[in-house]
Parts: sequence; C-alpha cells; structure tokens
Amino acid sequence: MSIFTEENIINLLYSYNPWWKTGIVLRDFDKPMKRIPYYEANLSFDNKLRRMVLLSGARRTGKTTIMYQTISRLIKKGIPVKNIVFISFDHPLLKMCSIDAVLKIYNENISLDKDIYCFFDEIQYSENWNEWLKVLYDTNTNIKVMATGSASPILQDKVKESGLGRWIKIQVPTLSFFEYCELINLEKVILPENIKPTQLYLLSKQEQIDIMQKLSFLQPHFIRYLQIGGFPELALSNDDLYSQRILREDIVDKAIKRDLPSIYAIRNIGDIEKIFLYLCYNSSNIINLQTICKELGINRNTLEKYIGYLESANLIYISKMINISSKQILKSQNKIYISDAAIRNAVLMKDDITDDPAELGIVTETAVYKHVKSFSYDKIAEVGYYRGGEKNKEIDIVVKYHSSQKPIMIEVKYREDSQITEKDLIVECADSKIPNLVITKKIEDYGLYNEYKEGRSIYKISAPVFLYLLGYVESCKSIKQKV
Repeated sequence: MSIFTEENIINLLYSYNPWWKTGIVLRDFDKPMKRIPYYEANLSFDNKLRRMVLLSGARRTGKTTIMYQTISRLIKKGIPVKNIVFISFDHPLLKMCSIDAVLKIYNENISLDKDIYCFFDEIQYSENWNEWLKVLYDTNTNIKVMATGSASPILQDKVKESGLGRWIKIQVPTLSFFEYCELINLEKVILPENIKPTQLYLLSKQEQIDIMQKLSFLQPHFIRYLQIGGFPELALSNDDLYSQRILREDIVDKAIKRDLPSIYAIRNIGDIEKIFLYLCYNSSNIINLQTICKELGINRNTLEKYIGYLESANLIYISKMINISSKQILKSQNKIYISDAAIRNAVLMKDDITDDPAELGIVTETAVYKHVKSFSYDKIAEVGYYRGGEKNKEIDIVVKYHSSQKPIMIEVKYREDSQITEKDLIVECADSKIPNLVITKKIEDYGLYNEYKEGRSIYKISAPVFLYLLGYVESCKSIKQKV
C-alpha cells in the first residue's frame, strides 16, 4: 500500500498549518522578539521587485521562527489564512515527493486562489526543488516564496541554476550580543541611533565616558554569552550543561552525521568528525593543510572538500588573508573560526571557561569575527585577516571595502594587560586620521592612543561594548525600515 496518498498529504498539511483552523499563529511559534534577518527577509519578500527569499544558517538559529513571524504578519494584514502554506521537507514523507506534487494537492483541496504565499522549511531535502520553483516563479506571477536551508553553498549553487534574478539569499547567524541581551530582557540602554563603534574616537571625552558607564553592566552577561552562545532557545535555558548537550547532539551531530551525508553523499563520517574536532581545537588559528593531513591521515583533496562542507553547514567560518597594500602576495593559508564560540565549548566539553585566559581570548576573537562578518555584507566588503609588516606579524580581523574607503583593522587583546607598542602590526598599519581598533577585556580600558611615531593612532574598546554597539547600530537600521 502506498503511503504517498492525497489523504496523508492533506492531513500533514493541516498539521503544519494550524492557522487554517484557528486563524492565528500560536505565540509559541510567533516569538515577540524580531531579529535583524526578519526585517531583511520581509523587506525583500514585500518588494515590488519580485524575489523568492532564501534564509540560510545553522540549525536552531531561528530561520523557521522568521517564517512563522512573517506568516503572522500576513494574517494580520488580512491575507486569507488558506492562501498561506507552510511545508517542512524535513518530514520523511515529504522527502519522497516533489514540491510540485505537494502543491498540486494543496491547490486542488485547500486553496484554489493563485495568490498564495509559500513557506518551505529545509528545502534542500526536496529533490530538484530549484527546478520546480523556477517553473512556479515563471508560470505564476502572484506566488510568493520564502524558504530555509542549512547548507549554504549547495543552496547557492541551486539558486544560480534556477536564475540569480529570482532569488535573494539572507544569512541568519546566531544571536549577536545585542540580540542576546534583548532576548534575556536586560534593561534597554538609551543611546544615540547614529552611534558607530568604529567612530567613538570622534566623540568628546565626556560623551565616551557616558557611553561606557551606561554599558558597564554588560561584562558578566558577555561571559555567559561566550559560554552558552547565540542560539535563541538555549540562551533562555537555566541549565548550561543541558544546553551544551543539545548543542552537541542536535546542532553539531545532526549537521555532520545527517544533513551533510544526505546532501553530499559522504561515505566516511568519521573523517569529517575528526576534521571538525581538529578545527575546534585550533579555532582562530591559521591552519596548515599539510599538517592536518599528516596528523589525521586524510588526503588533501578530501580535507579541502570536507572543510568546504563544514562551511556549507554554517559550522565554521573561513577567514582568508586580505592584501591591504599594492604589493602582490603569495598564496596564503586560511584561518578557521567555529561559527559560534559555544559550539566549540560544547564539542570540547568546556563547561566553564571563566578561569582560563587563553580560552577566553580564543572565544572572544571568535565572537568578534562572527559579528564583523555578519554585519559586513559581501557586496560592499570582504572580511579576513592580514599578515605582513617588518616582522611578518598578524592583524586578527580586516574589513576591506570594495571602494577607496580605508580598511578597518581589528586586533583582539582580551586580557588583563592590553598594552600595544609601536612594534605591533596594528600600530604599524595605522595612520593619523582613522585609528585602528584594539578590542580589550575591561570596560574601563578604552580611549584614543596617538602617542606613537608619525602620528599613528589606535582606539581601544572593550569586547562587550564593541559587540553590543555593533548589534545596536544594525538593529536601529532594521527598525527604521520596519515592515
């Protein structure tokens, strides 16, 4: 007896779309806090320049929540509830059938209207999804589509196949520190909307003092953020050990042992597990592929391929060397960051990093990179690191704009002593007009330092303040464009 029957599909659709009966999206799904990607997604979804919206990110970052929030908004706008369909292709039955087959049953039995709003969760599990959506886009100009997926490059490749003009891809990273503070209901701080953490040096000394005093309460919350990470559900948990177990089992293990093998047909899961473990131990470091191959007993082609897969699952960031001079540089090695510091803590089973300065330094640099990468859009800037100078030293993070604008250079010094000398590359690459940034540990360790030779300058700012302000600025931008 076939299990793919019209009756089974209809029952499943009603289960996924309770608003067809209730007329509302339940509060458990329609979370009150709206993240920056929500506003980005809805601006694109409502734009007269028609595009299908693809949300990409790791498991449990809130992609599905954004879709439920969008559905709730549409219902409140007066869109007929049965014109809104949510389908999760992660379901075993739906993995066996095409988007076209499911929508045919939906159109014949639930909504005959051509003006429909489709929400497809974990779309990568639907075979030939890009081809079906291309047909839908081209044959029904009234259809709107928002989809989620947990494997970026394979989704991007499919998007290219089905036509770049039809899609817009929006990354959904883990919570920024500002979003984390908002989620746990910390008291909101009133700050100027146009404040920029890279331009604090332009403010008067008293204005800087006022900002630092207002944000002085952040330090203990920042430590927990580093420990538990930016996964919304886990951030609200009171059991940090349980949260770490969920991170290992539901985010890392499922991505490596289920998602990636099903998408890329990986045969040896053990190799990709070993590679990811190695990268967790060496997060924020420049990696040598030859050394990894020798240590893990894996050939180079497999290693490079599997690192690409881990990036596609949004488990790691690959930071490439950026040339900030006119001199040609030889091919360089990449740095690797785990996509959220808490993933690394969970995999290495580090349930308390508060008394380990070295670990705090690693996870802080990881958090800074994640924030800068998330808020530096690929179309206007590239984010990486720089190595050079007289002694071939390193600058942790560089943001190079696709314009004549001076790159932003950031050195993370999350330690008790954040002393910087003229021998440091962050000073060597600085100038007298725009200071390079040094990210410190203590809230009170901030300010402009321009006592170096040739008028070179740096600006110190503590990690919690810097990250909070980055998120604050982006949040203000999104709310201004509120839909």
